[in-house]
Amino acid sequence: MISRHAVLITALGVLVGFAALPIARAAEPAPAISKEAGDAVAQMGKTLSTKDVSFTAKTIRVYLDESGQSLHIFHTMKVVVRHPDRLAVRVAGDDGAHDLFYDGKSATIFDPDSKQYVIIAAPGDIPSAVNEVLDKLNVDFPLAHFFAESPDQLLLRGVIAGWQVGTANVDGIECRHLFFSQRPGTDLELWVENNSAAIPHRLIVTHRSLPGQPNFIAEFTDWDSQVHPSDSVFAFQPPADAKQIELGEAVAPGQLGSQ
Repeated sequence: MISRHAVLITALGVLVGFAALPIARAAEPAPAISKEAGDAVAQMGKTLSTKDVSFTAKTIRVYLDESGQSLHIFHTMKVVVRHPDRLAVRVAGDDGAHDLFYDGKSATIFDPDSKQYVIIAAPGDIPSAVNEVLDKLNVDFPLAHFFAESPDQLLLRGVIAGWQVGTANVDGIECRHLFFSQRPGTDLELWVENNSAAIPHRLIVTHRSLPGQPNFIAEFTDWDSQVHPSDSVFAFQPPADAKQIELGEAVAPGQLGSQ
């Protein structure tokens, strides 16, 4: 059985399996990225960084258990973004339910099952808040790239080659199928709408340099760029019987929600 507590806050990290992207060095040659692939990612980045949106992400992530066996974790996430400083993420999956709320001043991680939560001061904007969560909780949050100031630049960092494979139908929508090769030994496939918005609909990351070449799969649905969420969507209101715990308690795996 998967330990829900061992990956309690880490579950928020499955929001999209971007690799840990190395910082490109100035002396490195320019990556061989085709114009059509580069343009599509640039369009996606503009859409993600400027529009208020809501969407659903269904993901499959591989992890190794104590015996080295590859196992899979499934999650469904509902995300609402209001630029520049509001974010709400509700996660349900094999390791339980986990929520993240950012109201422009603080970020809250909440476990509905144990009814425990931790609050982190995070004034500024969405990228700053996500960085605070990553830094202070030491969590894996790959979808943070979607909420960066320039999502396309972070996606392409470390890429040594990229091109458009072709077009494909994803849930009735014509999408560009893009392929990118990253250092070291990571392949990324991305399907974005074949239009000026280039909204992402599917992502697969394969870590070829790791044992078993594990991968991460995400499919995105229910995109809504006409959403107008109120402040209440991003403000955490703890249940009457919920308990706030200190930051130090939440950092150690298994602490938040442990019995």
